[in-house]
Amino acid sequence: METKKHNRWLIAIMGTVLQLALGTVYAWSFFQKPIMAAFGWTNVQVMWIFSLAICFLGIGAAIGGMILPKYGPKKLATTGAIMWGLGWLIGALAMSMNSLVLLYIGYGVIGGLGLGLGYVTPVATAAKWFPDKKGFITGMVVMGFGLGALLMSKVIAPTFMNMFDGNLVQVFTFTGISLLVLGITAGLIMKNPPAGFVPEGYTPPVKSAASQGHEDSLTAKACILSRKFLGMWLIFFLNIAAGIMFIGLQSPMLQDLLKNTGSTLDTAGLAAAGATLIAISSLFNGVGRFFWGGLSDKIGRIQAFRLILGSQILVFAMLVWVGNPWLFGIMVCYVLLCYGGGFGTMPSFVGDIFTAKLMPVVYGVILTAWSVAGIVGPQIAAYIKDNFVETAATKTFIAGAIMLTIGFVIALTLTNKSITHGKE
Repeated sequence: METKKHNRWLIAIMGTVLQLALGTVYAWSFFQKPIMAAFGWTNVQVMWIFSLAICFLGIGAAIGGMILPKYGPKKLATTGAIMWGLGWLIGALAMSMNSLVLLYIGYGVIGGLGLGLGYVTPVATAAKWFPDKKGFITGMVVMGFGLGALLMSKVIAPTFMNMFDGNLVQVFTFTGISLLVLGITAGLIMKNPPAGFVPEGYTPPVKSAASQGHEDSLTAKACILSRKFLGMWLIFFLNIAAGIMFIGLQSPMLQDLLKNTGSTLDTAGLAAAGATLIAISSLFNGVGRFFWGGLSDKIGRIQAFRLILGSQILVFAMLVWVGNPWLFGIMVCYVLLCYGGGFGTMPSFVGDIFTAKLMPVVYGVILTAWSVAGIVGPQIAAYIKDNFVETAATKTFIAGAIMLTIGFVIALTLTNKSITHGKE
C-alpha cells in the first residue's frame, strides 16, 4: 500500500474553490427581478432559466460520474468550469439579442451541463483522498457550492452592477470571464490519489472474503435499480425540491414581505435587503453541508436525513403564520442549513451503501434527483406567485411541508446497511 505523504488537503481546498465558482448559480434570485424588469418576462419565464440550469446540472453529473474513470478529474473539472463560464457569456449574448430561448440554451443547458460535470468531480475525487473522513471532507467540498451564492450576491454581482450601471449584458459578460478564471484554475489541480494510497495513521477496515466477494460482484446497474437507491433518490429529491423553492425566490419573497409590513425602503433598499438574505442564507447552505456531513459520521447517514427532513416540516408549518421579516429570514436560513445538509450527507451515504468503487457512477445518477427537483420546486413556487398573488407565500410553504412529510416517511423505511446485491 502507498503510504507516501501527499498534499491531499490541496485537492480538498481547490475542490472547494471549484464548487464556490459553480455555486454562484444559487444567487439566481438576485437577477430574477432585474431581468423581469428589463425584458418584461414573467416569473415563470425567468425562473425557467434557473430551473433548466439545475435540471441539466443533474444530467451533467450523471454523465460525469460515468465518464470520470475514463477521462480523470482534471479534464472533467476543467471542462465543467469552461462550460459554466460559457453559459454566462452566451447568456450575455442572448440578452443583447432579447432572446429568452438563447438564454435557456446558454445559461440553462450549456451552463447547467458544465455545473454537473464540475460538481461531481471534486466530490468523488476528495472522497478517494479521505477514506478516513468521508462525511467531513465531502461536506467541506460541497460547502463551497453553498457559499457560491454569497460570493455572487455580495461581491461579484453588486460590483459589476455598479460598475456597469445595471447593464445586464455587461454584467453577465464579466461575470462569465471571472468564473472562467476561478473555475479553470481550481479544475487544473484535481487529480486522483495514487493506486494503493492510504492516509497516514489510517487503517482500512478488514472485510470478510464473503463481503469482498459481494462487493466485487456488484454492478452500477444493479445498484441503481435497487429499492434502496430509489428510497435514497426520493428523500434527496424531496429535500431539494422543498428547499430550492426558497433559493430561487427568497429575495422577491422577502421584498414582498417587507412591503406588506409597511417598510419605507425604496426599490434599491429592498433589493439590497434581498441580496443580504441571499448572502446570509448561502452561509447556512454552505455550513449545513459541512455540519450535517460531519454529524452523519457520528450518528449515521439515515439518522441525519431523518433529522433534516423532520425538523423542516415544523419550520415550513410555522412559516405559514410568520409575518415578521426577521423571523422569516431566520427560518429561511434554517431551511437552507438543512437543504445543504442533504448534499453534505448524500455522497458518503452513497459510498457506504454502494461501495467506494461504484460511488462516482451511483452518486452521479442520484444527482438526477437535483435535476427533477430543480424544475419541480422553482416552477411550483413561480406558478403560485404568478397565479395566487395574495396567498402565494402560504401555498408555497404548505407545498414544501407536504414534500418534506413524504420524504420523512420514506426515510423511516431506510437503514444504513450496505447493499450486498442489487435486489435489496
